[in-house]
Amino acid sequence: MNNKLLMENITKVYGDGETTVKVLKEVSLAVKAEEFVAVVGPSGAGKSTFLSIAGALLSPTSGRISLGGEDITELTPPELNQVRLDKIGFVFQSSNLIPYLTVIDQLLLVAKLARTPRKMAEAKAKELLQRLGLAHRRNHYPDSLSGGERQRVAIARAWMNDPEIILADEPTASLDSDRGRDVVQMLADEVKLHGKAAVMVTHDQRMLDLCDRVVQIEDGKLFE
Repeated sequence: MNNKLLMENITKVYGDGETTVKVLKEVSLAVKAEEFVAVVGPSGAGKSTFLSIAGALLSPTSGRISLGGEDITELTPPELNQVRLDKIGFVFQSSNLIPYLTVIDQLLLVAKLARTPRKMAEAKAKELLQRLGLAHRRNHYPDSLSGGERQRVAIARAWMNDPEIILADEPTASLDSDRGRDVVQMLADEVKLHGKAAVMVTHDQRMLDLCDRVVQIEDGKLFE
């Protein structure tokens, strides 16, 4: 099966000695191309840790993880940086835009980090902004955008290097219902149209019908 994300028996333990806390307990998940998976669960269940490990931001205590067919479990920090840049697009609860960069420069910065030629990067950025209805905002700064617009810029930035995997952490938390649904629909469309895989951590039950599968984390364990 064409798994874009494969997590096998992932355990994450914080602390040592008698003060250890096991946040994840032998969690396994496979997400294939064109699949959009929602992860739900109560606060403190391990969702953020789960997504951080899936995105190569945090190493598991035990278990294995593969992204885009590459086992990244034993990679060095510089190698993991490259994996994140090449294979993963992150969309966070807050748009996390850089306040002194215009909309288009937010995207071009990502391309610069990936050493994409300038002309190619500009063409890609303009195409993404057009697709997400932001072409008229390309030279605006974040403080002049609405919450929905800022989140769409964050999505465009996440897609800038054509990642295989999209990871979204509560992407609708700061949006009203209609704008939130628009954002999740954009993620779902990208997954289907361009053969990506996506995992979204969410508390918003109204968005689950846009996902292909819903899994639950509770007490560090994953249930489907």
